[in-house]
Amino acid sequence: MAIYESINMLAGYGLAAGLIETDDIIYTKNRLLELFHLDGFENEQQAEAVPEVSKDQLEQILASLLDYAVEKEFIEDSIVYRDLFDTKIMSCLVARPSEVRRQFSALYKQSPEKATSWYYEFSQDTDYIRRYRVCKDMKWKARTEYGDIDITINLSKPEKDPKAIAAAKNARQGGYPACLLCKENEGYAGRVNHAARQTHRIIPVELNGHQFGFQYSPYVYYNEHCIVFSYDHVPMSIDADTFRCLFDFVKLFPHYIIGSNADLPIVGGSILSHSHFQGGRYEFPMAKAPVEQPFSVSGFEDVSCGIVKWPMSVIRLDGADSSRVCALAERILEKWKTYSDESAFIFAETDGEHHNTITPIARMNGGMFELDLVLRNNITTQEHPLGVFHPHAELHHIKKENIGLIEVMGLAVLPSRLKQELSGLAQAILSGRDFSADETLGKHYKWVQEFLPRHQDISEKNVQSVLQEETGIVFAKVLEDAGVYKRTPDGKKAFEQFIKSL
Repeated sequence: MAIYESINMLAGYGLAAGLIETDDIIYTKNRLLELFHLDGFENEQQAEAVPEVSKDQLEQILASLLDYAVEKEFIEDSIVYRDLFDTKIMSCLVARPSEVRRQFSALYKQSPEKATSWYYEFSQDTDYIRRYRVCKDMKWKARTEYGDIDITINLSKPEKDPKAIAAAKNARQGGYPACLLCKENEGYAGRVNHAARQTHRIIPVELNGHQFGFQYSPYVYYNEHCIVFSYDHVPMSIDADTFRCLFDFVKLFPHYIIGSNADLPIVGGSILSHSHFQGGRYEFPMAKAPVEQPFSVSGFEDVSCGIVKWPMSVIRLDGADSSRVCALAERILEKWKTYSDESAFIFAETDGEHHNTITPIARMNGGMFELDLVLRNNITTQEHPLGVFHPHAELHHIKKENIGLIEVMGLAVLPSRLKQELSGLAQAILSGRDFSADETLGKHYKWVQEFLPRHQDISEKNVQSVLQEETGIVFAKVLEDAGVYKRTPDGKKAFEQFIKSL
């Protein structure tokens, strides 16, 4: 009985979410019966039942259907196989790409905001974005000398289990789709080493004469976190074309910001094999940071320029004419690519390997086209094998991974391990336990001993807020490590020398 009830409930969910209409109910139920190898309902009452369902019941409905699939040995009981199969289940409720694009286009004619709001809700309703996982992410703000920065511990991206890892070794590799960003993912069934995308729908957009696809990230790190990817599987590249594409997107969706990861390893922080941007409807901490040192560039007096008060090295450009802002950005990029300053340990290249590039972010600000250019360098040394301008070893207990676009803008995406580790630290601090030799917590011991003297009367009520505050301070240091010009008198003087070179 449970399987028939679950099928009916999923049809009811589709109706409540607006994924299907009344005319689609019988068709949808029949598709689900076929998927579960059922010839039909047991009686007329079952066949006609369409229970009232709320959106927050989806996780429960899918869990019931997946348990049945495991029981009947359609799938193995593992997170990877369950995710592949629940996407297949949900695909029975999702419209074809052409229908989705027509709806988006119709709403866009009313306003870009209406179109994106509908598309974002649709992406959640189809379970392409799993609401019930995203809501588990830990999020807080931490006060720093650069203003409040955002911290998140991402728990929505499931870790692969041993069975799936073993199966992936024997699975077909690469080929189709070439990567997770390719347009061929739309409707793709997936495999153990490639996520299912039957519920994935893409909105085509044209940027600077090139075809791109607009979609949302399945693991949203912030509101309406979108990805805009090239229709061609070409590698990341930061050039004049990049700036024009970013502003073309902002013109289409002026309520969104958009940026690009850098195009070199270490500072890229992303899939370098496929050209793409990331954006969304969110005001990042860096966007709130003020210009602390205005300057002008000869021949570009119509573009306001300034160095931003931020732990990384950021140049901000503002202008009424996007083409003029792009032209100046191109000059800065070309100058930076070949710029070296031994006193600041900035080398444009060593042994034929190029090191300098830029992370750009575009937005509208008070009717002006605004572009932040974050200077990056990926040089490594024996002392810093992961990168000189990368989180240094003493910070790896909190953050070891590359610092990409999202984190550059002031949103820390920290590893899921920290949820348990911070909880364990809270208990150790309250109990006064010596955890220096603890296999899991020992790496945090020195950090805790350094910050404890700054906090009096730590109790069960405030220990979590203390740990969150101190984690934010560490992340500010992570960004300082990633900054090519340090916020010291010598660092500021070196930054000014580069500005003069423009």
